[in-house]
Amino acid sequence: MRSTKVLAKSILLILLIVILVLFGLLWFDYLGVIQAKKMFAPVYRLFGLEPQTSVSVAGGTGSVPANLDDDRFAKRLEALDVRTQELDKREADVKVQEDANAQVAQELADKENAQSEREKTFNNLVKKYDDRSVNIEQIVQNLNGMQPAKAVEILVNMDDQDVIDVLRRAEEIAASAGTSSMGAYWLSLMPASRAAEIQRKMANKPLSIN
Repeated sequence: MRSTKVLAKSILLILLIVILVLFGLLWFDYLGVIQAKKMFAPVYRLFGLEPQTSVSVAGGTGSVPANLDDDRFAKRLEALDVRTQELDKREADVKVQEDANAQVAQELADKENAQSEREKTFNNLVKKYDDRSVNIEQIVQNLNGMQPAKAVEILVNMDDQDVIDVLRRAEEIAASAGTSSMGAYWLSLMPASRAAEIQRKMANKPLSIN
């Protein structure tokens, strides 16, 4: 009798466990936690219920993490686009500045070249004048050491400007030495027309570096 009661309690306990397990499976299947739709489809139809078809995070296909990765990737691409635009603008600004600096450098180089050419021209003129002054002074010294008639023959064959420069330099040398200049005497020995032309030019152009 006692063994019969123990067996009955054991059977009831087993049935209770089975019922609880089945109920738990039904509930989790309904919630979509586990997949047991085919097994319990008749039970769902019996109670007029539809199983939960939403995809859970645990049993889903991973679409939510995939969407998050896509969002992150899209944001990174957007950040890269913004960075690229900033770099392009910065490069354009640098290019404009470089062009402006190159233009300023070219202008400075042109001014420097022009200044160099002016200095070169001036130095050439100074050298030319210095060389001519030395030559004229040497001619004056040579003519002063000649007979006046010989000196006049040389002067007659020279250009008017050269004759004028020689006569002026002769006067300067004579004034510096405190002696009389031979210029007036040389003019007196020249042909009258040539002497008049030279005196006219000397009066119109009292100074010359030609």
